[in-house]
Amino acid sequence: MEKIRWGILGTAAIARTRALPALADAKAATLAAIGSRDLAKAQATAAEFGAARAHGTYEALLADPEVDALYVPLPNHLHLPWSIRALEAGKHVLCEKPLVLKAAEVTELVAARDASGCHIEEAFSYRNHPQWTQIRALLDEGAIGEPLAVHATLAKQFHDPNDIRNNPDKGGGALYDLGSYAISACTLVYGDAPKRVIGTLDRDPRFTIDRLSTAILDFGGRHATISVSSQGGPNAWASHQQFTVLGSRGWLATDFPYAHGRPTPCHVYVGDEASAGSIPTRTYRFDPVNQYTLQFDRFSRLVRGEPVPSWPIEDAALTLRIIEALFASARDGQWRTP
Repeated sequence: MEKIRWGILGTAAIARTRALPALADAKAATLAAIGSRDLAKAQATAAEFGAARAHGTYEALLADPEVDALYVPLPNHLHLPWSIRALEAGKHVLCEKPLVLKAAEVTELVAARDASGCHIEEAFSYRNHPQWTQIRALLDEGAIGEPLAVHATLAKQFHDPNDIRNNPDKGGGALYDLGSYAISACTLVYGDAPKRVIGTLDRDPRFTIDRLSTAILDFGGRHATISVSSQGGPNAWASHQQFTVLGSRGWLATDFPYAHGRPTPCHVYVGDEASAGSIPTRTYRFDPVNQYTLQFDRFSRLVRGEPVPSWPIEDAALTLRIIEALFASARDGQWRTP
């Protein structure tokens, strides 16, 4: 089958360092065009990564008839308008997380999606890693019994005042950037929305963004706890990441669950009635894979009509409702219903 032709909306760092190298190795996708508000940047990026065409405006890229799908790595506050415009132009859309900044905005995207007949997803590349297929299978087969508690932690050092993560008006802060991973993983385990949530956060005095946020999600007799920090953990190429599930008859843990900035080996560990302490009974090892390549391939196959997994943007609405409830909870110290 023919490859899906991709356009890249902008030349953001994540596009140049993650998406574009990943597309080069995709089997079901090919890079067709780069669009930028700076034609020289578009041309340079197109030349570097082998795109046939470069456009000096976003509008020109949307109008390109030889582009089937668009990857949107723009700043967070621009995700909504340009995703809608892309859908209206008849393009399928893979938009970086967070998809939008308010849960209510997802309704606008759903309407645009349904009117266009095109696909749109939030670009959580971690979902495409085979370790998450294994995690889902283990939970479904009852390898650890019923999930009772999920613990998720992400942390990295972001101190650059020019980093958009430190701009509260453009979706900055730990909850939007890192918390979206942790929350989506928790709801993935339980397959449901929490009944109530409570959170606390610490704000950076310079940037006013939340630099440390911790929350409890109550799923009705089942819990999840998350801690995310944009000024904690290592200052390395990868964030500090933890994900564990406590079950009624065992436990599950990972050593690199979320964003793989570089393809890296990782493991899923399982403890059951035969394990002692935190020593696993079973270990599942995964060789390095480029989960961004896997994401482009899977989404492209989805566009071609092949039966592959997909995650509707309604999932993003749930994550955002939880984030909004946690901000409200942090203000008054009360439990909130997402």
